[in-house]
Amino acid sequence: MNFSSDNVSPICPEILAAIGEASDPALPYGADAASQQLDGAFSDLFGKEVAVVPVATGTAANLVGLSALVSPFGGVACHHQAHINRTESTGVAFYGNGAKLLTMDGPSAKLLPETLDAFLTRENTHGMHSVDPECVAITQATEFGTIYDVDEVQAIGRVAKAHGMKFFMDGARFANAIAALGCHPADITWKAGLDVLSFGATKNGAMAVDAIILFDPSLHARVEKARKRGGHLFSKHRYLAAQLLAYVKDDLWLRNARHANQAASALCQSLETLGARAAFTPQGNELFVHMNDDLAERLRKAGLVFRPWPAVGPDAFRFVSGWNSPIEAIRALPETL
Repeated sequence: MNFSSDNVSPICPEILAAIGEASDPALPYGADAASQQLDGAFSDLFGKEVAVVPVATGTAANLVGLSALVSPFGGVACHHQAHINRTESTGVAFYGNGAKLLTMDGPSAKLLPETLDAFLTRENTHGMHSVDPECVAITQATEFGTIYDVDEVQAIGRVAKAHGMKFFMDGARFANAIAALGCHPADITWKAGLDVLSFGATKNGAMAVDAIILFDPSLHARVEKARKRGGHLFSKHRYLAAQLLAYVKDDLWLRNARHANQAASALCQSLETLGARAAFTPQGNELFVHMNDDLAERLRKAGLVFRPWPAVGPDAFRFVSGWNSPIEAIRALPETL
């Protein structure tokens, strides 16, 4: 069983079928019929008029989306463990034409509203001699697998608004967060003051597509230009649109995410039975555990693939479940090891 990443999972059947059905000739660059349905489908999903800009990678969704919210001489306030800081190279500066990440700490990879408020007050006072924050960015679910609840997201949104900041969410695992919280997608997005969401699908059953969701449709033209300039406009745009339409149809995105979350919870129970200790209570599909080298080696010999995670601790390891993880085999792990 491979728990090294949710990116190891295959394309789920519904999305694979949709890709095949999109093989008829069609107009390029988003002028096809499927692409023209995206705004309506996602407006229904979020209960608000939105504009949708699909790209093939989560990195592009984050960086192109953020580029619409920050100036070349501005900053993006985020947790120091945020994906945009730790795992996107210098992409924010590249797409933001010099924009800088301004990082801070917080428990379990989360920003705390009071810490953010103090940080924005302190950092927004130096005028032309420094980088002033213009945007707040959070990761949902976080890099440690924890999830901001509705109150937490809305509190951060209020702080951002009070300081005149734009608000961005890296939602590579947004589906896992919604599945865990059981809330409406609006509750942790536009109702919390969110301006832009990168809506992940690749990790949760798609082949290669994430969507930039614009809760302010007036940003659409600017984001489309940034996507083109950055080399992320697909000529055969319909293949991205087909994936996204299949992903949200009949709540496939939530069914896949619920399965992945349940698999992570089951894996946590099995590993704790074997002597591991969870670093954080698993909420989504990422699990971080402390365990000794002997148990880690036994798991590897049994065919499990996972990764050490020194950011959590010297004896910490990360396991990531997917939409197709075998839950029964996971539950049986203590008896079969």
